[in-house]
Parts: sequence; C-alpha cells; structure tokens
Amino acid sequence: MESSSNPDQNEVSVSGTPKSSVSSPYRRTYSDISGLSHRFDVQSFYNRPSKTNAVVLSGHEEDLSEDAEEPKDDVVDGDGDHNVSDSDIDSAEDAELEMMRERFAKLLLGEDMSGSGKGVCTAVTVSNSITNLYATVFGQSLRLQPLSTEKKDLWKREMNCFMSICDYIVEVIPRSLGTNVEITETKLRSDILMSLPALRKLDNMLMEILDSFTENEFWYVERGSSSMNSSGGGRDSGTFRKVVVQRKDEKWWLPVPCVPAEGLSEEERKNLRHKRDCANQIHKAALAINDSTLNDMDIPDSYLTTLPKSGKASVGDVIYKQLCTAEKFYPDQLLDILKITSEHEALEIADKVEASLVTWRRKTGGLAHSKSSWDMMKEMSGDAGNDKNHILAARARSLLFCLKQRYPELSQTSLDICKIQYNRDVGKAVLESYSRVLEGLAYNVVSWIDDVLYVDRTVRNRDD
Repeated sequence: MESSSNPDQNEVSVSGTPKSSVSSPYRRTYSDISGLSHRFDVQSFYNRPSKTNAVVLSGHEEDLSEDAEEPKDDVVDGDGDHNVSDSDIDSAEDAELEMMRERFAKLLLGEDMSGSGKGVCTAVTVSNSITNLYATVFGQSLRLQPLSTEKKDLWKREMNCFMSICDYIVEVIPRSLGTNVEITETKLRSDILMSLPALRKLDNMLMEILDSFTENEFWYVERGSSSMNSSGGGRDSGTFRKVVVQRKDEKWWLPVPCVPAEGLSEEERKNLRHKRDCANQIHKAALAINDSTLNDMDIPDSYLTTLPKSGKASVGDVIYKQLCTAEKFYPDQLLDILKITSEHEALEIADKVEASLVTWRRKTGGLAHSKSSWDMMKEMSGDAGNDKNHILAARARSLLFCLKQRYPELSQTSLDICKIQYNRDVGKAVLESYSRVLEGLAYNVVSWIDDVLYVDRTVRNRDD
C-alpha cells in the first residue's frame, strides 16, 4: 500500500525528498497534506451554548413576533469602527462545521468518495491522516526554532481529534458483587491507557524544547546565499561555513548553522547539550512505544506467504554462519564484519534478518502472528529454550535490535510496513503513527543540535 505521506526534513517517507526521505511510505518522519488540516475547535464548538439552550436555561422564550427587532448586520461603535455581527459569527461557524463534516466524511469513507466501499479501512486512514498532519505542520521545519502559533494550534487541535477516538476503545472487565451477582465494567484498553498519556507527555516535552530556542547565540543562513559566501566575521557573514558545507553535502536542502567567531559561550553549549540529551531520551521512548505497538500487531498472511522455507535462505550464508556457529554471539561484532556502508544496505539486511526471525519462530511453535513483548525479552535474554530454532530466533532478534540502535534513522522494515497496511485496529493505528512521528521529530531535533555543536567545535578547534 502506498501512504499519502511524504517525507519530512530529516526523515521521511519515499518520494525522493531530503535525506529524511527514504524509500518507505512509513518513514520515521513524513510530509504531505493533512486529511483534517483545517482550523476548527470541535470541543469549543459543541460546548458553546446555542440559542435554543439559552432559551431553555433562562426560562423565558425569545420574542419571535414580526415586530421583534432584528439584529443588525453591521454595527458601528462610537469610534466609527465596524464590529462583527452575530450573523457573521454564526455563518463562519456554520462554514467551519460544514468543512469539518466533509473532512470526517472523507476519513470514514476510507479515501473512497464513490461510497462503493472500496476505500481503505478506518485504521489505515487514521494512520495516514496523522502522518500527513505531521508533514503539514513540521514538513517545513528545518531549524531549531519555535513553531508558529498557527501551526502549533493546528497540531494540538487535530491531534486531539484523532486521540479522542481512543476515549471509546475500551475493554470489558467482569466484577463480582457477591456469590450470585456479577457485573461488567468498562475501562480504557490497557495498551492505550499506558501508551497514550506517555505519548502526550513526550509531545509536550518536544514542543517545550522547540519553544526554548528563542534567544540563541547561533543563527542560520541558506546554502548558496551571499552571506554564506562572504568572509567577514559578523552574525550575517556566514563565517566558517566552508567546513560545514563539506559535511552537509548530503543535506543540501537544510539551512546551514552559524556561530560567532569565538564560538558559543559555555552556558549556551551546556544548554544545547542538555536539550540534546532530553530529545535523545524522547526519541528512545517513542521508539520503544512504536516497537511495542508493532510487535503486538498480527503478522499478515500476505507477508507469511512470501517467506522462504528456511531462515538460512532469508538471511544468507555469511550471517547464518555467525548466528549458528558462535558459542557466544555478539551482534556488534557481526555488524562490524558486515561493513555496512549505507542506510539502504542496512535496511536490506534488517529485512532479511526479520524474515528469518519470523521463519524460525514459526518452526518453534507454529507461530503465525506476533509475539508479546515479554516473549521477545525472554528470547533476547536466552531464556527461550535450547532448541536450535529458539537460539537462532533469539540471536536474530538481538542482531535486529542492535542494527536499529546503530542506525536510528532507519526507515520501517518490510514487515512493519505490511503490518501497518493490513492493521484493522484503530487504537493501535493511533499509537503506532503518533509514536512514529514523535520519534521522527525527536531525531530531527537531535540532528539539528548536533549540527550546531559540530560547527562550534570546528570553530574552537581552528582557533586552538
């Protein structure tokens, strides 16, 4: 399936855009047009008192006679300024409500406006919409600076709409009231109850980090601009740019960070490192939630039918030999032996290892679907048993984990994409897409801070 998402600056979906753009529709960051990207506060609209409610609550009726005074369409105050009339406000709200209805209709129709039922399922549509919303809000953010108020409001408003879906995803729990009496209670599903508040917190923390970049000692110039090519030492001169240009050739679309001739102050440097550490922890937390959600999704039959009969055929002779013969397995050493030179090669190896991992798991117990996170941990810790397939699956899992840690910008694997494409659980779709876009944003923030620190380090080393 092709997502309508398009990449974001430092990691995005396929489409041949910035490095962020890698060949996966479910890249760690993305871009395109949001399916619900329009200004409308649903909560405030439905909470506002209507004229009917006002009549009932006040206990008297409005004067609806022909002699009743009609509201003026255009009121002028004492200063001669024109005030907006109630009718203008009502018509604006009606227009916004109609727009919201149209967008929700498209969402529920699964992007198929013919109504013939050929659209994608709701879970996939919600996932695509969150991906596209992220691209709309953050797709043009290429530097360390606060979001505009308009984009920040758009992000909060529409994410609240998407997350409100989860308020109605519950599980039924029986409760005994005595010997012969039993009732059932409902509560939020456990995965949503645990992960959604955490994602909201990570989201707020990332916004706070971006909002803190207001009075900075560093600044940016566009690549190829006259200020970048000048040789002066002022804030607008682009001093020390040539060193950075050589480092950023693969990111030609990004603006280039600049620092003063003497480098950043110690306080600014300490501040940046602290924010980088925070963003890095947010990235790890979002990645963990994303991996956990994907692991809980069923493996589609369409993926299983493409697997070869043996894990060795999937992973290749070199990796299989290392997985099979070593008494003690060290995934880092195996990655060093493979000498991976590009992200594309890393993703190809990840796909092969994951395919063999699924094959070996199926042989251990006829596994046709996903495994719980606890089963994954037992495999990685070596508690899965002494069966050869168990051991190979555990080692393949640890190799895949190490590979993703070494290449954090790696896009979604073929299995992950397949799971997202065939997922029918709306709650998991919200958790997966929300964690994925936060993971991409956090990674971008870390990369941008690293760029500034690199320029500062280059300047100070040159002075020494």
